[in-house]
Amino acid sequence: MSSFQANEKDLEKLPRESQSELNEQDPDAEFGGAEARKVLERKLLWKVDARMSILVFIYILNYIDRNNAGAARLRGFEADLGLKGQEFATLLSILYVGYIIMQVPSNMFLNWIGRPSLYLPACMVVWGVISVLTALSSFVGALLTRFFLGFVEAAFFPGALFLLSKWYKRNELGLRTAILYCGNIISNAFGALIASGILSGMQGKLGHAAWRWLFFIEGALTIGVAVIALFVLPDFPATSRWLSPEERALAIRRMEEDAGVGDEGETEGQGNGFWLAVTDIKTWWLAFAMTAFVVGLSFNAYFPTLSATLGYSRTVSLLLCAPPFGFTAIVAFIVSRSFAVGIIGFVIAISTMHTAARYFSLFLMAQSYAGFIVLYAWISNTFTRPPSKRAVALAFVNAFSQLGNISGSYVWPKPWGPTYRNSYAICISSFGAGIVLCYTFRLYLARLNAKLDKEEEERGIKVKGFRYLL
Repeated sequence: MSSFQANEKDLEKLPRESQSELNEQDPDAEFGGAEARKVLERKLLWKVDARMSILVFIYILNYIDRNNAGAARLRGFEADLGLKGQEFATLLSILYVGYIIMQVPSNMFLNWIGRPSLYLPACMVVWGVISVLTALSSFVGALLTRFFLGFVEAAFFPGALFLLSKWYKRNELGLRTAILYCGNIISNAFGALIASGILSGMQGKLGHAAWRWLFFIEGALTIGVAVIALFVLPDFPATSRWLSPEERALAIRRMEEDAGVGDEGETEGQGNGFWLAVTDIKTWWLAFAMTAFVVGLSFNAYFPTLSATLGYSRTVSLLLCAPPFGFTAIVAFIVSRSFAVGIIGFVIAISTMHTAARYFSLFLMAQSYAGFIVLYAWISNTFTRPPSKRAVALAFVNAFSQLGNISGSYVWPKPWGPTYRNSYAICISSFGAGIVLCYTFRLYLARLNAKLDKEEEERGIKVKGFRYLL
């Protein structure tokens, strides 16, 4: 018999009044005491982490399906669709129009329905089908599929952040957000390798161009993983059926303690979350900071094009895209701190046409994602409750920042190549603006924390609640 079971039976023998008194003296009594709770908590986190790991694979496919147009561009995508001028940039940017429109409504619906294990895989199946249909499209058809691809893909990332925030405490979120976002970074390396193999080996198969096979294969892969996710993804703590009653109670208790108050009763059906989020200055502050960084990260969609400026063949150019982002995934996981390294990369790219130096600069540019990870964790930690507000704030900041992707799609026009000096200068300016916004936001949160400390001192009582993480 485990110590937990023994303690539970002992509690059952006590009068109800005695049990209540014991729980007041020891808040962990229902879990068998502090030591038993630690054991149960470790077991709970392992189970949650194992299920949440599939989010990384989904995010890899999310970005592969979003960015495969950049790889297809190297194998006849533009020529077959008859694209001219800024039409390719329009194809890239139209995705983010749908992406912006749907993120807030999607997260509000996810908070209301409370079943991410059904909602997110269903959206994944739909965007996989849309990705496949892109291979059969003309320019107008591609515009429509890209718009609806963004419309449906919008459900995933803010939904995943919200799901993580429902299971992990603030001091645990940074690591999990870093692991999740590494899926984004790995997708650039993994996607480039897949694209290289498909584009070099599938030309003319069954009468289709290689770039069309790229959309066929990657879309089908997305649908397959979505079916698996249906059985793996967890719901929220109060509605997950794979937990024991004790684990479910502990999962809920952990979030109550972290937020300073329970919020499960506020999770579903709260209609004021949108108003609470958009009237909070912190939401807008973070939204503008994120937008600035997204403009700076616009090189991501054009990474195969930038790699091609090194002068190698199309296949080699795609293969060269993988090492910078593979290295970035490792560095981002370990460091996750700064955009400054990315700025150095842009400066090197502006100042020289030397092949080795420019390739090294691509490594440094890619490191910009390390700071981006921290910013996402910061957002989750800033808006803890109520859940309806947190759901909207996460989605709103991410959706607003996609304005940076729309404008960023036009930052890399062909006439500016192969040096792209103007493009790099825009990215440097955007990162600089984002750094200033983040620093002032940190000062603002520090002032709010100091205000809470002063209230405690003046009132002589402990204000139950959290302090903003700086």
